[in-house]
Amino acid sequence: MGYQGREQGHTEGVSTHRPAAPRRSPNSPFKDRVPAPVEVFEVDDRVSHDTHGLGQIVSLVNGNSVLVRFGENKLLIATPYPKLHKL
Repeated sequence: MGYQGREQGHTEGVSTHRPAAPRRSPNSPFKDRVPAPVEVFEVDDRVSHDTHGLGQIVSLVNGNSVLVRFGENKLLIATPYPKLHKL
């Protein structure tokens, strides 16, 4: 009948390891994505934000956020700062 005496839950001799990720050719158009480096800001740096415009770094918060002044408004922006660019 299909199992030839084996129980359905039988796992002896079956590998539980996952196969290795396939290697890509150096000429492959499907390159692994490398994350963009996180930009490092300092207090008083002039910045540009894609939505809020020109601003200035007021303070660094715990090494993972910056407080930026955009005119009268202040905005806390967390890493990786995708829309914030140093001028």
